[in-house]
Amino acid sequence: MKLSKSIITGGAGFIGSNLTDHLVRIGHKVIILDNFVSGKKSNLSHHKRKNVKIFKTDISKSKNLDRYFKGADYVFHLAGLAEIIPSIKNPKKYFVNNVLGTVNVLEAAKKVKIKKFIYAASSSCYGTPKKIPTSEKEKIDLKHPYALTKFMGEELVMKYASLFRMPNISFRFFNVYGPRLNTSGQYSAVMGNFLSQTKNKKPLTIVGNGKQTRDFIHVDDLANAFIKVIKSKLIKKIYNLGSGKRTSINTIAKIFGGKRKFIPLRPGEPKNSLANISKLKKDINWKPKISIEKGIKKLLQN
Repeated sequence: MKLSKSIITGGAGFIGSNLTDHLVRIGHKVIILDNFVSGKKSNLSHHKRKNVKIFKTDISKSKNLDRYFKGADYVFHLAGLAEIIPSIKNPKKYFVNNVLGTVNVLEAAKKVKIKKFIYAASSSCYGTPKKIPTSEKEKIDLKHPYALTKFMGEELVMKYASLFRMPNISFRFFNVYGPRLNTSGQYSAVMGNFLSQTKNKKPLTIVGNGKQTRDFIHVDDLANAFIKVIKSKLIKKIYNLGSGKRTSINTIAKIFGGKRKFIPLRPGEPKNSLANISKLKKDINWKPKISIEKGIKKLLQN
């Protein structure tokens, strides 16, 4: 029996490396494409070379991406730049990586008979949504170049699905956390910040009054949704991917424990974010299983 072959762009990153673990576990051969700007070789070092092949390549520059895609069954396009403030400082870099990079990956995938193409979109496309929980029908409100470029990527993925009959799916990620979470970088998300502050025995910095809420989804729940979708017949769909539960930053800080320090609010940040995940639950009979308490406890044990 031929083993399934999956390609993960950005596969050495936090989400990509966790997804690799899940795919190897179900018997896939995995090809990792990563430029190692934020991805780390160490995230994949526990895998045997027969299961996981790693290629250093930049999807936004590569003219020869095609050679990696031969015989691929599934493509998970997770590569991209992901921080808001740097996107405002350098929009062109975000456009090249997130838009041009996506076109290159779509072009390479289009030439082979893939069974599913999965795109990592972002819930930032909703800006500050009027409706909480937010469904996929909510108005698009792009507040910064990061949101714009991720949304343009999604539009391309959907256009390719219609024009070239590609089996594409886009997932709008809410706040993903879990093992190998990126903790470096000035702008890393709240979980990453709290994790590095806890490890360095520093107080937890809370933006504003800490009453703002976010929808946190554990990376294992996310990977399980991916696997259910690739086994399904669904194509040309857009899904929110969150836990469907909201948690305040103060609650997160409480689970982490330790001292806290409050810092001023940052511009353009939504007060609350919460995914309406009923469409995904219904279509693939999936639901998130890892509670925030359990997820953070696991994070602190690593």
